[in-house]
Amino acid sequence: SLSLAKGTDDTSEAGEVGLYKLWRSCFQTYRQSLSALSSSKRTKSSPRHHPAKSFEKLLSSKYGLCAFTAFLVSEFSEENIAFYFACEEYKNTKSPAKLSAKAQKIYDEFIGSDAPREINIDHETRDITKANMLVPSPSCFDMAQHKIYMLMAKDCYPRFLRSPAYGDLVCQAKPSTKATNRTGLQMKARSW
Repeated sequence: SLSLAKGTDDTSEAGEVGLYKLWRSCFQTYRQSLSALSSSKRTKSSPRHHPAKSFEKLLSSKYGLCAFTAFLVSEFSEENIAFYFACEEYKNTKSPAKLSAKAQKIYDEFIGSDAPREINIDHETRDITKANMLVPSPSCFDMAQHKIYMLMAKDCYPRFLRSPAYGDLVCQAKPSTKATNRTGLQMKARSW
């Protein structure tokens, strides 16, 4: 819209509306999955789930990943999760002939000096990764990927857990039915 291009005060409001729609989409998808869970059988011997304390669990959860990605978008740091998963996909490349082209694409997108989605890594890691590019291997981004993983796990993830968005996600996941059902579903909602 014109107000976005001009950078008026409406810009932040329009951005917030777009972000709200993204969050809402994640919440809706998550709530649907919880509805499916509530219709499945649960026994009294079902294990209790603890509140989200594992970044790895979050990354492996389709809905948790969606909410976390939306959170990173709100913080203008979505390049971190994009780089992490680009590296994961790169490591799974079966064809050695494709490694070089894929490695160059990841480097140009996230690490190079003019990268459009440049990640925040230290100079030493950048230099080592650049040297690894001379002979691309499935592990050439390992150091940079580990740095970004740790940045997200120790910085972004704790902020996500304290964010109103995470609180809203947990509240949205709570059904308005009997208290006995609520406890089991709340624990499931917080399992990632």
